[in-house]
Amino acid sequence: MTLATVDDLVAALEDARSRTHALVDDLGDDELEVPRIGIVNPILWEIGHVAWFQEKWCLRREGGPSVLREADALYDSAAVAHDTRWDIVLPSRAETWRYAREVLDAVCERLAGRTLEPETRSFVLLSLFHEDMHGEAFLYTRQTLSLLPPRGFASSPASGGTLPGDAEISGGTFRLGAEESASGGAFVFDNEKWAHDVTLAPFRIARAAVTEDEFAAFADDRGYSRRELWTDEGWRWRESARAERPVYWSRGTGGRWFRRDFDRLVPIDSALPVVHVCAHEADAFCRWAGRRLPTEAEWEAAAAGDDPRAIPRRKRPHPWGDGPPGPDRARLDLDSLARADVGAFPAGDSACGCRQMTGNVWEWTSSAFGPYPGFTPDPYKEYSAPWFGDHRVLRGGCFATRGRLLRNTWRNFYRPDRRDVFAGFRTAADAE
Repeated sequence: MTLATVDDLVAALEDARSRTHALVDDLGDDELEVPRIGIVNPILWEIGHVAWFQEKWCLRREGGPSVLREADALYDSAAVAHDTRWDIVLPSRAETWRYAREVLDAVCERLAGRTLEPETRSFVLLSLFHEDMHGEAFLYTRQTLSLLPPRGFASSPASGGTLPGDAEISGGTFRLGAEESASGGAFVFDNEKWAHDVTLAPFRIARAAVTEDEFAAFADDRGYSRRELWTDEGWRWRESARAERPVYWSRGTGGRWFRRDFDRLVPIDSALPVVHVCAHEADAFCRWAGRRLPTEAEWEAAAAGDDPRAIPRRKRPHPWGDGPPGPDRARLDLDSLARADVGAFPAGDSACGCRQMTGNVWEWTSSAFGPYPGFTPDPYKEYSAPWFGDHRVLRGGCFATRGRLLRNTWRNFYRPDRRDVFAGFRTAADAE
């Protein structure tokens, strides 16, 4: 889907709303009452917020009342502090969905039969991608709270085994970020703007993400108790969190490692990427392995290059080239609730031979989330700027990410202590 026409946009908006329903409709009313913790939102509030955001940017940019009385006081995430969202008297489940439907119908009606102006298209895409991101967050919430996986989604493995070894990339000047001249009016988030020169030394980067078995070896070698493997910030986090293993791992009979997937325990797997580890855990593993996390510039160079070994002359929009994501190239779009082996999807390889740089698991980098030179916030000013400095950049997307969101310049960002995200990592090293 190109998202170029009114019909494309309407179909995508309906698709996003259908996905939101699929991720929450099977939950009972009691399951919507989530505990007050910092990494989740009340689910009913979050549904209403998605609708409010769409209404704000597609229907009310120039003011005017909401179709729901007091919507701004209920759902404006910039004004309603996270800890207070549990204290608000919210509309009922039926009323919340009615509000969401009325907003979507009004947006589609406004689009129908009109010439699609660039500004209108941009704000519609903003609301679409916002709902896509919250869809992934609903899945984080279900995992965090040990809820059943959502119904109607397959859990199909994708074999491929492991993929050892490194890609070697020579140093040079690299254009990090989205090229303004090449955007062609495509939607780009403000934190991707605009491409600028950075200097990269020659480096090596793992062809695949770290597996569960590889991470288990780190844990079994007392990785969580060896101070020398951790940064100062990471060690403070480890002691505060009392972390001794990945957050959803536990020991079984004979010392075997198990992980919790939603509501059930399963053995860890030799070829699946480790997931639900924070940046501090990833950093410590890298030191244990004599490696490091890639910078986001190194990651993007490996993903976007058009030359197997050199800094790219032309950046590809996706690791495999110009074509859109598809089920032969990446695990995305909740095509399956199961992660794929790290060696699966060779058709999605980058030019240098790195696999799954799109999909399966998000990948931590060593880079702090910050503005590119000349940064100017877009109209949705709260998207990026409030999080500069104390968040870490992740790249690549995961099995739950919508493929229409992603490109090689897309930056995700979370605090480095977040373990609920479907995030793993690959390692890097300086060239020998």
